[in-house]
Amino acid sequence: MEKLYQLHEWLQKTDSDFLVFSQTICPYCDLAERTLNTNNHSYKVVNLDYEGDLRSKIVDETGHRTVPMIFDLRGENPIFVGGSDNLLEYL
Repeated sequence: MEKLYQLHEWLQKTDSDFLVFSQTICPYCDLAERTLNTNNHSYKVVNLDYEGDLRSKIVDETGHRTVPMIFDLRGENPIFVGGSDNLLEYL
């Protein structure tokens, strides 16, 4: 239950266009950030290296196993976008 709360807390308290869950030394995470910058979107990065087992909860919720794990927060409800390749297609 705690992990579910952590995920939803991040989704609710983040005041930006996108929320990006990443890890240290991840070229795909860097690509996602560059893509969001190029498209003038604001975003918050959460490094999963420092968030305990939150990654496993995101995997449970989305089925997406790799980083980055990107959520679009611009609408009324968060939309799970996927990874960096998904983001390129999404935008």
